[in-house]
Amino acid sequence: MSDGTGAPPDDDLRERILRAATRLFAELGYDATPLDLIADTAGTGTGMVTELVGGKQALYLEVMRRAYEAEQEMLVAATDAFTPTVEGAVALVDAVLDFYAANPQFRALWMHRWLADAADTERLEAEYVLSQTQHVMERTRELVPPDVDAYYLVATVIWTVFGFLAGGRPTQGLPSRHHPDADEIERFRNYLHVLTRRMVAPC
Repeated sequence: MSDGTGAPPDDDLRERILRAATRLFAELGYDATPLDLIADTAGTGTGMVTELVGGKQALYLEVMRRAYEAEQEMLVAATDAFTPTVEGAVALVDAVLDFYAANPQFRALWMHRWLADAADTERLEAEYVLSQTQHVMERTRELVPPDVDAYYLVATVIWTVFGFLAGGRPTQGLPSRHHPDADEIERFRNYLHVLTRRMVAPC
């Protein structure tokens, strides 16, 4: 509830702090984002950030937990709808691509970790990434040929999707890194479909 001064309720401020932290951690990484920058972006002070969310690491862990929950919601829906067919695998890959194209902040959070960002929170990969990978492997196991390593197949989709969405496809007009447009994404999607069909084809 408001304190009568026009200040937002604590829940609203906490949410604003978390949104600011998510954006800054995604843009700059954990190590390069000071707590006072998060506070300034959220329009408050570091004392209030600490009171409502905790210190910088606690804030980061909450941001990553939320990212995981959003990813998990997507994965559960996609794997629940999965059928053990080639087209089922294609639909699953589409769900992953669409999710990260629509939520670039989650992709960026994980890619910073690939570069050893937030090294004092190593448990997140075991707690979040490996459990999600295992879930997908279990759901798709009967479709994957015996000569294909299921873990690396799942990981290849993530690595490829993250890499493409992070930089697009260099061309003469766009030689440097850029955010891919809708046409580029559809071209990449077609490539992913071919890759998926080849990888799950019987050996």
